[in-house]
Amino acid sequence: MSVDVPVPVPVAVSGRRTSAPLLRVERLTRHFEVSGTRIDVLLDCTFDVHRGEVVAIIGQSGSGKSTLLNVLGLLDTPSSGSYTFDAVDTTVLREGPRSRLRGEGVGFVFQQFHLLERRSALANVAVPMVLGGVPALRRRSRAKELLESVGLGHRLNSQPHQLSGGEQQRVALARALSREPALILADEPTGALDAASSTMIMDQLIEQARVRDSAVVVVTHDPKIADRADRVVELVEGRTR
Repeated sequence: MSVDVPVPVPVAVSGRRTSAPLLRVERLTRHFEVSGTRIDVLLDCTFDVHRGEVVAIIGQSGSGKSTLLNVLGLLDTPSSGSYTFDAVDTTVLREGPRSRLRGEGVGFVFQQFHLLERRSALANVAVPMVLGGVPALRRRSRAKELLESVGLGHRLNSQPHQLSGGEQQRVALARALSREPALILADEPTGALDAASSTMIMDQLIEQARVRDSAVVVVTHDPKIADRADRVVELVEGRTR
């Protein structure tokens, strides 16, 4: 049965970790029915992620990484098991509270950027704040501040086609940070970038964990990116190691 559950006040922070993990995944499974056949994608996954921590999720193609990220980002629901985010059992949330928790608590960074092509960098960063009802003057000020923080203060009015891949990904990162999320989910964020841009993006994600005390979960095939994480969770045929 689904119930309405209020979004909680964040747990107080002490040092790098809170007294409880920000994320707790316990015996989580996800399966799909295709033409009457059950396909198990995630099987008995269990792990925690704390604030101030960067966790890399690795695994071969088809191991369930993207499905797991969708569950963590509240874009999908598990078939069984539990997923607790910031002290909320997300498996019992109705769509309204789930959407609010996702919008306020989670920032997404994708490999393909997903920027609005005919909008400026400033406008792209402001999109989540528009959806969140942030006043226009505050949106502009916050978007400008974020773009400056990722080294793009001189590209505020540039559209995506005028930016390099690395610059587009930095705009996407700034957008993900616009509502100061507790959790940042990055799906192969450096997969389309050169080495220098990849290092810069990873530097920014690590800074968010260390300085802003967010939790960062990165799906990656790149061992150099995984090596920079505090911890690695490996998915093997849908199971965590």
